[in-house]
Amino acid sequence: MDAEILNNIFEPFFTTKDAGKGTGLGLATVYGIIKQNNGFINVYSESGRGTTFKIYLPRQKSVPDALPKIKKDAPAQHGQETILLVEDNPSFLELTKLMLQELGYRVLESRTPGEALDLARDHQQEIHLLLTDVIMPEMNGRELLNSLQAVYPKLRHLFMSGYTANIIAHHGVLDESVNFVAKPFSKKKLAAKVREALDKEMV
Repeated sequence: MDAEILNNIFEPFFTTKDAGKGTGLGLATVYGIIKQNNGFINVYSESGRGTTFKIYLPRQKSVPDALPKIKKDAPAQHGQETILLVEDNPSFLELTKLMLQELGYRVLESRTPGEALDLARDHQQEIHLLLTDVIMPEMNGRELLNSLQAVYPKLRHLFMSGYTANIIAHHGVLDESVNFVAKPFSKKKLAAKVREALDKEMV
């Protein structure tokens, strides 16, 4: 890999593959798992010669506890509401739409805030939830929500981003009252967050 690619390989959604052939989440997920376990990862790469990944994890010194009994995961929470999904990354838009549809939701998809506003105005039935990226061209997720609530006053929201909520809060986009899920997320995590946002009382 050249230096430019090497500097970005752990960024969520960074990929050198063509559109629709990769999400760019694989190495970002690996990096997140290693960091959560207090380890680190080094990459050595030369163009035309190859790449080596070295992963370092802390040694476990204590005697491990007996393994707990395995509990079966509760089934993912489903629903039938209509969700307006706004995401400017085509691969992640498609992936998230498929997860929502598998959970039973009706999905209206859009790649830009402007397109989402047009879609909402033309939609003849109720839209129950706005699921949107926070940082986008044209306007941010908070501004989009405010515009949509002029048409749908009872519209719930769930913001998502590859950045942490703390980082986004410093830019004045999020506050303590918003519903937020960090990308990348599993279908189980998305299901729980969507249901939490839909069932939360409006303030």
